[in-house]
Order: sequence, then C-alpha cells, then structure tokens
Amino acid sequence: MTEAGPTEAGAPTGKAARELLAQAERLLDTARAVRADHARAVEAVHTALAPLLDSLIRRELSAIPVSRLKDVTEGRLRLGAVEQAGFTNVGQVHEANRYELRQIPGVGAQTADQALAAAGQIAHAVRDTVAVRIEVDTPDDSTTALVTALHRLVEAGPDVRRAVDAAVRLIGTLEPLLTAAGPARGRLRMLFARRPARAEALAAVASVRTVVAEAVARELLLLFGQVSVDLLREPESDVTAWVDFELRSAEYYSLLAELSGTGPDRAAAEGFLPTGIADRVRGLRLDDAHLRVSLRGYQSFGARFALAQKRVILGDEMGLGKTVQAIAALAHLSARGETHFLVVCPASVLINWAREVRARSTLRALPVHGPERQGAFTEWRESGGVALTTFDALHTLPAARDCGMTPGMLVVDEAHYVKNPATRRSRAVSGWTQRTERVLFLTGTPMENRVEEFRSLVRHLQPELAPSIHTTHGAAGSHAFRKAVAPAYLRRNQQDVLTELPALVQVDESVEFSEGDLDAYREAVGAGHFMRMRRAAYARPATSAKLHRLLELVAEAADNSLKVVVFSYFREVLLTVEHALGEGAFGPLAGSLPAARRQEIIDDFAAVEGHAVLLSQIQAGGVGLNMQAASVVIICEPQIKPTMEHQAVARAHRMGQIRTVRVHRLLAADSVDERMLNILARKERLFDLYARRSAVAETTPDAVDVSDGALARRIVEEEQLRLATGADGTVAAAPEN
Repeated sequence: MTEAGPTEAGAPTGKAARELLAQAERLLDTARAVRADHARAVEAVHTALAPLLDSLIRRELSAIPVSRLKDVTEGRLRLGAVEQAGFTNVGQVHEANRYELRQIPGVGAQTADQALAAAGQIAHAVRDTVAVRIEVDTPDDSTTALVTALHRLVEAGPDVRRAVDAAVRLIGTLEPLLTAAGPARGRLRMLFARRPARAEALAAVASVRTVVAEAVARELLLLFGQVSVDLLREPESDVTAWVDFELRSAEYYSLLAELSGTGPDRAAAEGFLPTGIADRVRGLRLDDAHLRVSLRGYQSFGARFALAQKRVILGDEMGLGKTVQAIAALAHLSARGETHFLVVCPASVLINWAREVRARSTLRALPVHGPERQGAFTEWRESGGVALTTFDALHTLPAARDCGMTPGMLVVDEAHYVKNPATRRSRAVSGWTQRTERVLFLTGTPMENRVEEFRSLVRHLQPELAPSIHTTHGAAGSHAFRKAVAPAYLRRNQQDVLTELPALVQVDESVEFSEGDLDAYREAVGAGHFMRMRRAAYARPATSAKLHRLLELVAEAADNSLKVVVFSYFREVLLTVEHALGEGAFGPLAGSLPAARRQEIIDDFAAVEGHAVLLSQIQAGGVGLNMQAASVVIICEPQIKPTMEHQAVARAHRMGQIRTVRVHRLLAADSVDERMLNILARKERLFDLYARRSAVAETTPDAVDVSDGALARRIVEEEQLRLATGADGTVAAAPEN
C-alpha cells in the first residue's frame, strides 16, 4: 500500500505531501537568505553613510547661531548663561550632554533638557536637507567605504529589487501555510490530529502546491540564488568600485538617495501635480519584470503618470531621461500582456531609440524605415515588438484604421514636430492617436510660453481639455500653468530633481549616414585618408546627419536657456557648424589664438544671459580654460586620445558648475567612429580609467593612449576591407596625420 494519493480536495498526502513541503521549505530558506543578504548589504551602506552624514550635519549646525534655539521653543528658552559659557552655535549644544550643560552657572535641568531637545529638532531638520556628494577627484577612506558598499547593490542590478520583493511576498505567504500544513508532514501526526486540523492541513498543502508551482514557473529559486551570490560578491578592489562609480554614477546616486532618504522634494519630483492626480499615479505599481535598468524615483513616477493618465505629454527638461521613462511604460504594458508598441521620432534619433530599447529592456526593437520599411511593418504587425519609425516614414505606412491591430501604446518623441495640424506628419500621427488608447508625447521644449502650441498637442490627446487652456495660464507662471494642464502634462526641471545625481551625464548620440555622408565617407576610405574619414560626416552640410542632430541638440538647449560648448578636433568642422548656426556663436577657439584672447571669448560667452554657443577645437579648449558657464557639451567626433576628450569635458564639469553637465558625443554608425571606440575599449579598462584620474594622466595624455599611427592604419585597412575598396591590390595612401 503506497503512502501517496490524492484526497477528495485534490491535495497530495503521505510521501508526496512531505516531498512538496520539503521543496517549499527549501524555497522559503532561499527567500529568507536573499532577504537577509539584501538587508546586510543595505546595512553596510547605512554604516558607511552615517559618519559622512554626521560630518555634514555638524558642519551645518556649526553655522547656525545658538540664538535659533529660541525659535524652536517659541522664545521660552533662556540662553544667556549658555552663550556666556562660550556656546555660540547650535552644533556645540547638540554635541554637549545634559551633565555638561548643567555645570554652567544658572542653567538648571529644565533649561538643559530644553536646549538639547531644541538642538535635536534642528539637527533632525538639517538631516533631511543634506546630501552626500561623492568626490571622485578626492577619494578618502570614508567615501571609498560608501562607494564599495553601494557597488555591491549596483552591481547586482535591477534583479535585486525583483528578488527581494518576490522573497518578501513568498515569505509572507509560505510561512503561515507551512505552519498550518504541519500535521501533513507525517502519517501519525495526521492520524492523531483532530478533524478540523486535518482539513486545515490538507487545504494548506493544496495552497502550498499552488505557490510552489507558481514559484517554479517564475524561476524564483534561480533568481534568489543568483541575487544572493551577487550580494555576497566582494569587489575585486577599491579601484574597481571607483571605476564602476565613474561609469554608472547616476545609478549609485539614485540608490544612495533611496537608502538615505535624501532625494528631491516630492512635490517637485511629481511636477507639482494636484493631490488627486498625484495620489492616483502613486497608487499604480510599476511592473519592471521586462526592464534592465533601475529607475530613479522621479523616472518611475513619470512612467506611472503616463500609464495612469493614458494620454499625456511628458515634458521633462533635457537630461532627465524621458526615453527611459517611456521604455519603462512600454515594459510595464508588455508584462501585462501587450505585444505591439509604436514609436514615432525624428530620423536623427531613431538609431538611439533602437539601442535604448534593447539596452534598457527585454523588448524587441524593430526599425521600420528606409527602403525595407513595408516589409518591416508587416513583420511587426505579425510578430509584435516595438516598431520604430520616423515622422516622414509614418505617412507611407498602412494607416491605423487599416492595420488590423492596435498598439498597446504610441510614443511620439520630439512631439512639438506635430504642433501644426495642417502638416502631413501631424495628420499621420493623428490617425494613430485617434485609434490608440494610450499615447505618450515626449518633448523637452517648455510649454509655459507656448500655450497655443501646447493646446494643439493636447487636441491629439485629450481634446476635451484643450478649450480650458488659456494664454493667461502661461503668463501666470509655470506652477499656474502646470496646475491648469495637470491631467495631460508632466514636467520636471533639473534643479528640482537632480539633487541625488552627479554633475555629469554622458550620452552617445548615434546617427546613420545620409547618402551624401556615405559618398563622402567612401571617398575618404578609398583614398586611405584617416583624418578625412573622421570628418566626412560634415563634408556635405546640406545632408549631414550629424550636423542635423547637433542643431537639434542646440535648439533644445536654447529652449531651456542652457549654454552649449561644441568641441571638434577639426577647425574645418567647427566652421561648418558656425555657418549652420548662423550669427551669434562664440569662437571658434583654436590653438593659434593667444591664451588671453581665448579667455576673453570665454568670458564674453559666460556673460550672456541665458542661451549661447561656444565653438572650440578640443585640443585648445581642453587645457587651462574654464567653461563652467556651459551645461551642455557636444563632441563632434570621438577622439584618438580619450584623455583629450576627458580634459575638454572637465573644462565645463568642474568646481563652480552649478548645473548637471550633459555630454553628447556624436557617432556615425558603421564608420570610423565605431571602429575607434571598439579598439580603444579593448584596452585594460581598469588601468585606463584609473590612470585617467592620476596626475600623470592629466599632464601626460600620451601615457595611457594608443599610438595614433597604429590606430589610424588599422582602422583604414579594416574599413577598406569592409567597404570593398582598395581590393584590386593597389596600395592605399598612407594615413594622413
């Protein structure tokens, strides 16, 4: 007679039940382990953070006069004797103890207790306002300990949050079920248990089976095990942690803000939305199962705003990650069963969208443009994924009414492109917005001073809201405007939400060669001219994809009143940019200019109120000049010497800079740009980046860079082979210096 066998309730009994419960115990143990490992990792951050915060708080309190203690007690506290005893600031009182204060003549127990309590209240308030800044250039033992502790959690990635959340839910579910299922662990226990206890045990076993089956389907055991390993793994060295911090500093600061509770003001991070809308957005839980990136708090809120309000404009200032917020919304919908998404954007950013979707999520990105766009569209319609198309291509594709399916969400990047309803691109977008339930418009252009333009965009999304938007709302200021348009608009500014981020954000802007660009590039490759290959993207300005993207970035910076520095190795490229920008650009700075004249140009640039553009050769702007008036840096092409690029960026990203610096490096896909980056990336990353911070690297760039000639010759040969040029046996010209 076997022990196993189903009951009337369908629950396993005997040996089958015991095996199931043992499996559940193992699952529960791994869940408890990952929760404990995470708790230890978090505690290590708090331990490293505490002395840094204490130091900041002491510094702040030492600057507050002791008389401010009266304000806390509404004037009831008598401090004359305390002040006469030499206590001049709140910090001194806060660090004193009750016995020490009572030794002061005229200070009794009540006064001492009130003074300490008041100092404690002020210290608590200060604690909520200070934020730790991690200085890469001046690391010490305390900040190294913090970076190392954060490194463990950052390196473990977004799986940590999913694993811990799943572990907490599993523990809460399994623990009471296993307790209730106790009698089912043995035949005798079930035999002598009362009937209600047996029934409860069998019901619990049935529930355990369901929970275990779900955990197996979600591969939680594997997830818990991998995350525990990641959380227990020590960094190879302190240098490794510091290098990783440089590469992913935004993730470190985001995690630090989350764990320390010193993030941005919540109202600002939520775009000063009315309470009702903000509460509804907060109530939506973002499913990040298909995301490959950890979101900052304000980014998570932005994605949830798009999901909760369904048809909205996300108008965050440039540099806040509108693209990743859109991808997070798509990933959430994908996790909930949606299969098709459509992104419409300018041609200049389509390749970036493809790379961001693939890098930031598990979603399938499918470019739908160029001569094969009809076939790609058909493939998307049949197989799903994120279709990426351009404004100019959209009207050539089947209309939404003829598509036979509806996207889970339509995203329109640079949405101000459809402000004029009479244009062909606006009509094409409108056809899709009318048939799609969820629509997200992205634009970095502030709308407060463009009320008519905003009203036009809202007509695509929430036409019933458009008539209630008046020009007086914009004239009344940003807060009044945002309150009026809150159901359809969310905008956050850098100064409001980047308090937890470092002052440098770097973005690679990949573009595809236009036909004219490709012709110029082929000519340069065929001639074997390395330097001409590097500047070929600007050889034909009328059709230059890089120049077009550069002008878009400058225009967006102008809309946000930000100053821009444009760097190139080539004076010829800078003159092309200057001509395209028209009058008003400063420079270009060049090595032939006397140092005094160069500084004069920079001073004039800094003195301009609001937006301005400065052009500079990278070798001239990279040494001895301070450009911290600029918060947007555009690098026209990658540099052979990475240190040259680093030094140039450091001219803007240095002490005195009060805004986040956003660096855009323009890269042409499948070109010398990518070949250079791939070769340079193969160098020993730790040594390269560690040396980059050293005094030797600052003064001797050649110390950590590869040979110009060797790099040039190798790239020319590879490109000639790839483009099938020079294949007739002729010897290509020597690379130009």
